[in-house]
Amino acid sequence: MSGVAQFMNVSPERFRADWRDAFGGAEPPALAPLPRRATAGSAGYDFFAPADFELKPGEGMRIPTGVRARIEQGWVLMLFPRSGLGFKYRLQLDNTVGIVDADYFGARNEGHIFVKLTNAGDKPISVVRGEAFAQGVFVPFGLTVDDEAGGERTGGFGSTDADRRHTSK
Repeated sequence: MSGVAQFMNVSPERFRADWRDAFGGAEPPALAPLPRRATAGSAGYDFFAPADFELKPGEGMRIPTGVRARIEQGWVLMLFPRSGLGFKYRLQLDNTVGIVDADYFGARNEGHIFVKLTNAGDKPISVVRGEAFAQGVFVPFGLTVDDEAGGERTGGFGSTDADRRHTSK
């Protein structure tokens, strides 16, 4: 693989199950296009809305993107709201910055990337299917000289912390 990562879709079965779970059994839309950069100078890969959505002030929503990322070791994908939506509407990620680790790709949920947003502003936000609503930036990271991490991811989102809590007792 040239570059440090590759985006691909999760399986149709995974997307369907996660969409139904997020939206109370609703049938999922077709998968949105894979993330891509808008210009040669862009650092961020735009994530596109798989369906129309609106967020009133104070409302939040968990969006299954249908996307996963194979990432080389030593790199991480950081997710942010699109700058314009954050600036104009105060659209925020609920976890402030999404972190997608390289080993998330092999998780039981196929490494399905979700984006959970909240409208922290005072006016409604409407996003149409296919519109860029979030962006991901690949960033290298370092390790401490005494790093001893040897565990393996067994689950999906948030599983490494849960695994550590259960095995440290």
